[in-house]
Amino acid sequence: MNRLINHARALPTPAPETTVAYTPIRLPMPGRQELELRLTAPAAGTNLPIVILSHGFGPSRYIPSKDGYAPLAQFWAERGLAVIQPTQASSRIGGLDPDLPNGPFFWRERVLEIRAILDQLAEVERQAPAVAGRLEHGRIAVAGHSFGGFTCSLLLGARLQGEDFSDPRIRAGVLLATPGRGGADLTPENAERFPFFDVDFSGIRVPTLVVCGAEDNPHFTPRGPEWHADAFHDAPGADALVTINRVGHGLGGIAGWDARETEAEDPDALEATRRLTLAWLRSRFDIDPAAWTHCQSALRERASTLAEIALRPLAAQS
Repeated sequence: MNRLINHARALPTPAPETTVAYTPIRLPMPGRQELELRLTAPAAGTNLPIVILSHGFGPSRYIPSKDGYAPLAQFWAERGLAVIQPTQASSRIGGLDPDLPNGPFFWRERVLEIRAILDQLAEVERQAPAVAGRLEHGRIAVAGHSFGGFTCSLLLGARLQGEDFSDPRIRAGVLLATPGRGGADLTPENAERFPFFDVDFSGIRVPTLVVCGAEDNPHFTPRGPEWHADAFHDAPGADALVTINRVGHGLGGIAGWDARETEAEDPDALEATRRLTLAWLRSRFDIDPAAWTHCQSALRERASTLAEIALRPLAAQS
């Protein structure tokens, strides 16, 4: 119970159930240190859908790791999803030496790390006995915040200089405050610093939810908050855009409790982000096919100040 939540209570969501967590789970990676993960999953139930949650590249030391994003990971896991969080190569606390080639961002390594998790799900289950045999390997989504959203967009089908990074095992995606178009849309200094942002989202045909903060201030571009919505407009698979009002890049506080990653701690905005993304995932995974429709109706009728939702016409999604 959170007494600071107000309007977001109107958005329907299941009651939380007991979870189990395993950390660190370690997976071998060729030619480098092991990849460490956290797995949080419902304590009961079978055929659990999997969400791989990719962290961003924010200023905190610990949040960009397997130990961040508790407000999202725990919420999703308490309501039916198995959430896997890697400490990715760009992590300050557990990643690779930032002075190595491809550092400090290691964008290619991050993609390979997500693919390594997909390759080694059986090993993940072996190291998590209470979850073994209960994960549904045919229902996998990726979700990423900020730079993590960039990582996920590549795995969902975005192309960089014609190169395809997509993985057919991924059936859905959630892009949270994801970087928009690169190249000419960036300031000259940022276009030089981040050439890998120049992606083509038109290759994303996997169902994808895009989430933005209405007051986000992207410093990479002269454009405004709408830059973070580019994936919705360019990706044929992006079926919905959620814009959370009154908050910026942190979407009310998804990165961690009391974390300096968040420019505004807004319990209602955070709760709206959690409930809306969960409803979309539960519908997409057929856990509750009507969850997303019901949440949209509740938002319009009883909590319209919290967020706005734009839907892609069905004809464009086919």
